[in-house]
Amino acid sequence: MELKRFLSIPVCSVFLLMGFVYYITVFIFIEDWVGLQSSAGTLNAMIFTFMASLCLFSFLVCVLTEPGYVPSPYVPDVEGAAVPPHQEPLNNSSQLRRCDKCVTYKPPRAHHCRVCRRCVLRMDHHCLWINNCVGYWNYKAFFILVLYATIASIYSSVMIISCASQKNWNFSGRIPMKIFFVVSGAMMFGLSITFGTLLGWHIYLMSCNMTTIENYEGIRAAWLARKSGHSYRHPFNLSVYKNITSVLGPNILKWLCPTAVSHLKDGMSYPTAHDS
Repeated sequence: MELKRFLSIPVCSVFLLMGFVYYITVFIFIEDWVGLQSSAGTLNAMIFTFMASLCLFSFLVCVLTEPGYVPSPYVPDVEGAAVPPHQEPLNNSSQLRRCDKCVTYKPPRAHHCRVCRRCVLRMDHHCLWINNCVGYWNYKAFFILVLYATIASIYSSVMIISCASQKNWNFSGRIPMKIFFVVSGAMMFGLSITFGTLLGWHIYLMSCNMTTIENYEGIRAAWLARKSGHSYRHPFNLSVYKNITSVLGPNILKWLCPTAVSHLKDGMSYPTAHDS
């Protein structure tokens, strides 16, 4: 079932982009700059190959890993009366939440994905480029993928600038080469900015223990709280360190491994600031 996710134009486009960036970086720009036979060229090619391999591995993990779905017989273990189906409290782990589309209860932080047509645990968003939801079980892999892609894009940009800086561009017969350098540089600069911005956004979300959906819900909840003369605090925001370790794990040596998720539990309940 997971292999069918590769039969997608966006996923295939990512593979093509990875292959194209790797080829031009190693076999064109590094080769033209210092030569692959030199020690500097070999070292730079090995470093970029290592980073490209990490990107590819993290991407495969994102595509193949289920985000975590709410089991159909799920019944919340909450004392007190149930909330009517048409009422759904926002971000309150102590109250019952019900999905009108699945016609079943859902645990805290779970949301219904219109693409997957299921409720996803700790859903962040549905990503077109991995043809999968980003949720409880693959959010770490997604974050690591963005981190590695940012580093690789910046590294490739540096290789392009280093190669272009040593060339003599006064020769009028090399206009096609100039265009190729400009287009490649603009593409890698755009990728670096895009991935860097996405990385910064998810660093912020992770430090606050929020998902993208919860961030937008929190904006509305904060506005309603101010309107009524109260203050709002995200209930799952514990501390920066606890928030980070809840995603990356307590062992700092495994933070950059996308498959090191042994610290994750069932995704049905989460500690809150009220609990601590």
